[in-house]
Amino acid sequence: MFAILKKEINAFFASPTGYLVIGLFLVLNGLFLWVFKGEYNILDSGFASLEPFFTLAPWIFLFLIPAITMKSFSEEIKQGTLELLLTKPLTTIELVLGKYLGALVLVLLAILPSLLYIAAIWYLGSPNGNLDSGVILGSYFGLIFLGACYAAIGIFASILSPNQIVSFILAIFLCFIAYFAFEALANLNVFGSGSFGIEDLGLDAHYESISRGVIDTRDVIYFLSFIFLFLALTTFNLNKKKQS
Repeated sequence: MFAILKKEINAFFASPTGYLVIGLFLVLNGLFLWVFKGEYNILDSGFASLEPFFTLAPWIFLFLIPAITMKSFSEEIKQGTLELLLTKPLTTIELVLGKYLGALVLVLLAILPSLLYIAAIWYLGSPNGNLDSGVILGSYFGLIFLGACYAAIGIFASILSPNQIVSFILAIFLCFIAYFAFEALANLNVFGSGSFGIEDLGLDAHYESISRGVIDTRDVIYFLSFIFLFLALTTFNLNKKKQS
């Protein structure tokens, strides 16, 4: 498993793609938070808060993480190297976990430089250091969990097609549905008044909940169950390919 993890990270940074994807995440956040005028601009808001970053990041992750994961299995299938991997002395679960953890490490590397924003907010506060550390910590936990869920979806989408572009588009669609669709359905009230909390099925509700600064075990269990579901689906599809 660790050999696959190392291979994924080395492959990602062996080309400009890895640096481009992570750089794009940081540049887009920087432009929206500090340069472009609008609701996400921290300097224009009048409040020393990172809330705009944690509101914007799920949208950027919606495209960034599928770009990271789109070739995880698609490239192996297209080049015919998946069969070679399946003959190695490792289980399909270890192969899936190796691919998944490789993508997750890259997501964490993309998030890491954003810690500099905390220092900026620290000095912008009046007085200096006037920030809610509990909310910031919870929001970062929520963002990591959200990125982990998107990565699980991306790995699953990658096993479904040998075409990287198809995997990329499918992953974006599934991530969008998982994050936004359930809240939209709840707002439309399609199931009548007093519905059964359909918004709680989506990632958005649990991301917002944990971002309040309280680590609720229900949110943690939801995220872990979500990740397990898509990794299990990926393993199931990989086993089908192994048997065919």
